[in-house]
Amino acid sequence: MFAAFRRLSKSVVGTIIMVLFMLAILASFALADISGIRSGPIGTGRGTLAAVGDEEVTESELDNVMSQALRQAQQQNPEATYSTLIGEFDNILQGLIDEEALAAFAKDHGFVLSKRLIDAEIASLPQTRGLDGRFSEQAYQAFLQQQQLTDEEVRRLLGSGITQRLVLAPVAADARLPLGIARPYASMLLEQREGELAVIPTDAFRAGLNPSDGDLQSFYAQNRQRYVVPEQRVLRFARIGPESVAGAAPTEAEIAAYYKANQATYAGSETRVISQAVVQDQRQANEIAARAKSGASFAAAAAPAGLAAADVSLGAQTRAQFSGAANEAIASAAFSAAKGAVIGPIRSDLGWHVVKIEDVRGASGRSLEQARAEIAALLTTNKRKEALTDLVTRVDDQIADGASFAEVVGAAKLPVTATPAITANGRSRSDATYSVPAELEPVLKAGFAMAQDDDPEIVTLPGEAGYALVAVERVQEAAPAPLAAIRDQVREDWILRKANDRARAVASDIAAKVARGATMTKAMAEAGVSLPAVEPVRARRLQIAQAPPQAAAPLRLLFSLTQGKSRMGGDPQGRGYFVVKTNKIIPQDAMSNPLLVAQTQSEFQQALPQELGQQMLNAMKADQGVERNEEAIAAAKKRYSGAN
Repeated sequence: MFAAFRRLSKSVVGTIIMVLFMLAILASFALADISGIRSGPIGTGRGTLAAVGDEEVTESELDNVMSQALRQAQQQNPEATYSTLIGEFDNILQGLIDEEALAAFAKDHGFVLSKRLIDAEIASLPQTRGLDGRFSEQAYQAFLQQQQLTDEEVRRLLGSGITQRLVLAPVAADARLPLGIARPYASMLLEQREGELAVIPTDAFRAGLNPSDGDLQSFYAQNRQRYVVPEQRVLRFARIGPESVAGAAPTEAEIAAYYKANQATYAGSETRVISQAVVQDQRQANEIAARAKSGASFAAAAAPAGLAAADVSLGAQTRAQFSGAANEAIASAAFSAAKGAVIGPIRSDLGWHVVKIEDVRGASGRSLEQARAEIAALLTTNKRKEALTDLVTRVDDQIADGASFAEVVGAAKLPVTATPAITANGRSRSDATYSVPAELEPVLKAGFAMAQDDDPEIVTLPGEAGYALVAVERVQEAAPAPLAAIRDQVREDWILRKANDRARAVASDIAAKVARGATMTKAMAEAGVSLPAVEPVRARRLQIAQAPPQAAAPLRLLFSLTQGKSRMGGDPQGRGYFVVKTNKIIPQDAMSNPLLVAQTQSEFQQALPQELGQQMLNAMKADQGVERNEEAIAAAKKRYSGAN
C-alpha cells in the first residue's frame, strides 16, 4: 500500500549503497561475502563524474561496479551486455554518490575507524579462517585472489560498511510511526474517484504504412544497437567414448585364464548333508557313534545324551562352512568319507564330535563354455575402459606436445562434429530448430570459455558418455545483424514506430481539446480515425495496487489529477496512449475501517527505517554539497548504451 502514495527511494534502492544500508539495519551488515559489492580497483580514474565534499566518484569506480553488475546479469542471461543494464545506470551512479557522501560526512566530522576495528572485521569473514577456525593469512590471501581484490580495497569496503552501520543504523533504530500519520493515508486509500478514459491504440494507425528501402535503411542506421547479435561461435568437437574403442575385445586365452582364476565362482563346490553331535564326555560320544553305526537314525542315537534333532542336523554344508562349525581336521575327515559313514569320536576345543554323512551332493557350477558369454562381456567392458583411458591419455599428450585439433582427431580416427554459429546458450540464430544437446553442456561451456587460438581441450561428459575434445573454429564478435537478415523485423519496428508517432499526435490533440473544455466523446469523434468508445471510470485508490498492469497506469493518472483536470499517458506495454479526466473526488474517513488503519501503519513501519536512512543521506549530501559533471555522466551513459 505504501507504494500507492510514493516510492520512498527513487535513486538508491537496488544500488550498492542502499543494499549495504539495508543490510546494516536489518542484518547488522552481513560481511560473509563482500564479493557482490564491488570487484576491481578503486580510486581515481579517467575522469570525475561527481564530487561530494572532498570525495570523488570516478569513471574507474563506475566501471568496476558496472562490470560486477554485468557478471551477475550474465549468470542469469549469458547474452546480457552493458546495454542490457543501461536502465540501472542512473541508480548505480546515484548509489556511488551516496556512498561518497557518507564517506565525506564521516571524514568531515572526525569519524575515524581504527585499523584494529577493520582487522577484526576481516578476521570475522568465514573465508579468512583456517582449518582450526582462526584467522589464517594464507586463507585471506587465497580469498583476495579469488575475489580479485587487494587488501586496501577490502579495507575500504569494510570501512564503508562499518561507517554505514555506525552512522546510519542508529538513525533508523526502533523507528515507530504514530497512528495519527497512518490514518490520513488510510483515508486516502479509501478515497473514491469518478472520471473518463479514452484509449488511443497504436494498432489503429498501422493502415497504409509501407516503408521504402530508404526508410528501412535510415531506420536501421539510427537504431543499429537494437539489433546487436551477441557473440557467436562455431565449435568443433569429437566424442571420445566407448564407441571410440569398440574394437577392444578379450582373447580366448584371457577368457580361459579368468575362468580358471575364478573357478570357485563358476565351477561351484561339493556340498554334504551332515549330522553332528558334540558332547563333553568321550564315553557318551562312543555310545552315540555305536548306536548310529548299528543302524539307528542319528537323531535317535544322540537323544540319550540330551540332544534334540534340531541340535544335531546341520543340513547341506560346503567344506568351508563345516570347517567353521568344527575344525579343519574334522572337515577333512567328513569330506573324505562315503555317504552314510559315521566318523568319530574326534576331539576338538569344543568337545567330542560324532559326525554322520547323510548325503553327498556334487558341485553345481558352470563349465567354461557355459560361462563364456558372461566372462567375455565382463572382460570387454574392462578392456574398453582401459582402452578409453589410454586413448584420452594419448590425446592429452599430443595436445601438450603442440598437436592441432585436426592432427589429434586424425591420428585417433575420431569423428568430428561442427556446430553452426551459436550463442552462449547453445542456440543458432540461423536455424531455430538447432540447439546443443543437454549432454554436451560441458562442450558448450568450455567452447565459450576458450579463446580462438587456445589449444583444444578435453572435457568430461556426464554419466558414462565418456569425453569430448573441443576447439573453437570461428568467433563472430557481437555486432548488429545485417539489414538483409532482419529486414522483416526492421520493417515491423518501423511500422510500429510510425504508428506510435501517429497515435501520440492524435492522443495529444485529444488531450489538448479536453483541457480546453471539449467533452471527451467529442474530442475522440474529431480524431478522424475509428477509436474505442470513451469508458467511464470509478475506483478507490487502493485498487491501483490490485489492478493489472494495463489498468494500473490509467488509475494512477486518475488519482494524480485534481477535479476537472485531464492528462495524456502512455501504455506501459507500448500498445498506445490514453487520456484520463477526473470528474469527481469523493473523500473518505478510515476511522470506520480500523483494520485498514492498522495495516497501513504496519506497511509504513516496515519502510520507515529505509526512509529515515534515505533522509539522513539526503541531509549529508546537502551538508557536503554534490556537484555532478553532467557532460561526463552523459558520455559514460552513452558509452554503456552502445550508442554512436
